[in-house]
Amino acid sequence: MVIRRGRFGLSRRLEVRVHLRGVVLPGDEERDLWVVDGLVTFEPVRGAETLCGAGWIVPGLVDAHCHVGISYGGGDETHDGAIEQAETERDAGALLLRDAGSPIDTRFIDDHAELPRIIRAGRHIARPKRYIRELGIELDDERDLPDIVAEQARFGDGWVKIVGDWIDRSVGDLRPLWSDDILKQAIDAAHANGARVTAHVFGEDALPGLINAGIDCLEHGTGITDDTIELMIAHGTALVPTLINIDTFPGIADSATKFPVYAAHMRDLHRRVRDTVGKAHEAGVPIYAGTDAGGSIRHGRIADEITALSGAGLTPHEALGAASWNARTWLGRPSVEEGAPADFVVYAHDPRTNPQSLTDPQWVVLRGLVVKTPDPVTGHR
Repeated sequence: MVIRRGRFGLSRRLEVRVHLRGVVLPGDEERDLWVVDGLVTFEPVRGAETLCGAGWIVPGLVDAHCHVGISYGGGDETHDGAIEQAETERDAGALLLRDAGSPIDTRFIDDHAELPRIIRAGRHIARPKRYIRELGIELDDERDLPDIVAEQARFGDGWVKIVGDWIDRSVGDLRPLWSDDILKQAIDAAHANGARVTAHVFGEDALPGLINAGIDCLEHGTGITDDTIELMIAHGTALVPTLINIDTFPGIADSATKFPVYAAHMRDLHRRVRDTVGKAHEAGVPIYAGTDAGGSIRHGRIADEITALSGAGLTPHEALGAASWNARTWLGRPSVEEGAPADFVVYAHDPRTNPQSLTDPQWVVLRGLVVKTPDPVTGHR
């Protein structure tokens, strides 16, 4: 085992032969695995050092909606600040991040083997005064949307993010940003460039147009109804509900004193969100875990989102899968399997029956690099 000191302190590269034993999820089977040159193998390896002899081995967690590069409170994050955000996610066990829109180019993070992999959706695409100021690309003419979506598709990592609805101050409530025909052209343009499309959407009115246009995923989706759930099933649309972000809706409503209809709408969306997600899950809508970290939500809270999903109709096993093996498959990344990169988290207790253990990963291994170890005295980090 090679030990080296980098920006993040001591880290140990599993470049020789290391052995672990534990219950490997999702299969629920206790077994031995080895890491050789950063890759997983289940074939016995002579002379391997045993890193741990018991525990629950979970494929690296996934935060499927976060924002590395947005500073707390909003605005562009610094280079070092973005690295710190990624480091925080990593230490929480989130080793794969789908960045759902960032105002800065974070590709420099790819140069750090100690930091999570990021799947980028480029920048948010919105209309003037219809999203958070200066965060996204603002289009004066909606007819430019297909070209800008195609541009962002070529720039990103297989995803594009558009803003589907936002408050329209002229009417005092949530309203769609785009016409249905333009949405169809834009999503077709993304698909033609090999990218999937997701959309920020809170309310009800924008949903039919987005789904019928072929949107691949909805972020938040608090306004989905029985009818739009049926549409999502028919079109194979996924949902990332970001429940810990939805918990901020009452505060947003309280601050919207000039727009009482909007405020009441946001409170209602918040009140029924657990039932909304539960109905979508029961109907078979694919659901994945995302925190919306960045801006007002602190990074490193994937455990909280898993717990929230467990309170919205998913079983603990399903909720963990939504932030691990199922999310990895959806994003085209392997789990703990033969020949795959060694990206996994080890817990002392079953994280499905002991949710508190989710906040305390014992070992975090990323690209075969031990980036988090238990304290030798307390057993905790």
